[in-house]
Amino acid sequence: MERYAVYILASARNGTLYVGVTSDLTRRMMQHRSGEVPGFTARYRVRLLVHVEFYGSIDEARSREALLKRWRREWKLHLIEAGNPGWDNLAERLLD
Repeated sequence: MERYAVYILASARNGTLYVGVTSDLTRRMMQHRSGEVPGFTARYRVRLLVHVEFYGSIDEARSREALLKRWRREWKLHLIEAGNPGWDNLAERLLD
């Protein structure tokens, strides 16, 4: 069974946010950490994985990603705080 991840990255606590989707979260976090993913995340140093959700289909994951991207910043901050009040970098569990 494949798992697709919808994730939120932050530059720092209450910093710049980025919402993405991937089928390989570990690989994607390594790419973000190294700056290999060009554009927004590299430019603004958005590298902390602060929220992640897993889905069984890419359609579900893309739908959730699209929904989160439309959310107001305040709602995203509440979502992060509810599941990760310390704004821990969840990628450390994946990569280290």
